[in-house]
Amino acid sequence: MGDATIRIAAPVLYPYQRRYLADKSRWKAACWSRQTGKTFTTTLEAVLDCLTAEAEGRIARWTILSISRDRAIDAIRTGAALHAQAIGAVYELLMDDSLGIEQQAAMVKFPGGSYVRAIAARPETARGMSDNLILDEFAHHKDNRALWRALVPVVSKPSLKIRVISTPNGVGDMFHEIMTADDGLWSRHVVTIHDAVADGLPRDINELRRAARDPDTWAQEFECVFLDRAGREWLTYEEILAALEAQPLPPYDGRPVYVGMDIAARGDLSVIAVLEDVGAGVLALREMQVMRGESFAAQLARLDGVFRAYRVARCCIDQTGMGEMPVQEAQRRHGQYRVAGVLFTAPVKLDLAVALKDRMQARRLLLPPGALAEPKEALIDDLRAVRMEPGAGGVPKLLADRDGAGHADRFWALALAVAAAGEGVPVYGYESVARRTFAPRFDDLDGARGAWEWAGW
Repeated sequence: MGDATIRIAAPVLYPYQRRYLADKSRWKAACWSRQTGKTFTTTLEAVLDCLTAEAEGRIARWTILSISRDRAIDAIRTGAALHAQAIGAVYELLMDDSLGIEQQAAMVKFPGGSYVRAIAARPETARGMSDNLILDEFAHHKDNRALWRALVPVVSKPSLKIRVISTPNGVGDMFHEIMTADDGLWSRHVVTIHDAVADGLPRDINELRRAARDPDTWAQEFECVFLDRAGREWLTYEEILAALEAQPLPPYDGRPVYVGMDIAARGDLSVIAVLEDVGAGVLALREMQVMRGESFAAQLARLDGVFRAYRVARCCIDQTGMGEMPVQEAQRRHGQYRVAGVLFTAPVKLDLAVALKDRMQARRLLLPPGALAEPKEALIDDLRAVRMEPGAGGVPKLLADRDGAGHADRFWALALAVAAAGEGVPVYGYESVARRTFAPRFDDLDGARGAWEWAGW
């Protein structure tokens, strides 16, 4: 079988593809340019492994996790099935919709029970598998960190292999980490368009460069460069990592804290962020509570606990929509001068985001991982979820995708806590938020003046 494999594969594969196939490492990753045959080559490896197992009386099973149902089906029809047909192997092409139409799996199955199948990746469906795995275009999966956490146990058996293949999609995600970590675990293959053409792939580099149009697209899609998506992401990966490098805080000694609370009733997360004034104009995360699906009563009880545990100088709560009642109740319990509701209009959100970014850039916001009750990657993903796009008149417009992990809720809880602190936040950021949001809530001019003096205006 081994000799036959070489004779079949050699005439149709370029040297970089043959080098990849010859690598039998258990942990193997490929960062290849577009149009260089990543999926084609990796599905061939899976088919050849199945045929070898069949010849030896064993069973080999491979599952391809694709970014969509259509791509999964394509990986089988123009990959695994095409290889099996070219080799002359006996196989069945099967479709399995038992997981639902969006999760429909396509499969090439061989007579002895070996198979190569492909499904659209979901963390929940990845659990329970016990196959060799191919993660196709892994960098472009919606939440590849959550998917990775679900997949690692799947390949825990020493006999199983994993293949991670993709073009880059920015720094800081799980694929970037796999391709750059100095862990001695991974066998890595990087193939740029220049490498592939040098090995004989018939592509017109100049034509492709003109088609890409902008340098970033060319660098990422064809030269395998991991770009920091600072032009699209509100906070850069470097800014976030710098804040996370903070040392753990000492035991709480009664210093003032500032609280931000992003409220949700269903779907999104509710988050409470507690920032402590540690001196020299620096705020440090003392605690972050993340809730999903808790009642308003339970959320307010959590906030009550924060007020009991710390000396809360100011608390800002998202008052938009369903936040009206919780804000009013929190003000009744803890005082309207210590609790302020913030209406999330587009200008206010921009003010809040600017204040948060200013602190991150000035290294005046510390995020010690020890303050988190969950893996720091969840916070990283949330802080990177907010993107900027040009808006009317050149004013940035902030966007955040909503997914199963929330809607950048940790980001907004931190931004609200920064707004509550006030000190050092530019007038553009904090005062405009505060005057628009807090002042109309005061019943008399003296009360408003006293609150403004308290806030340092």
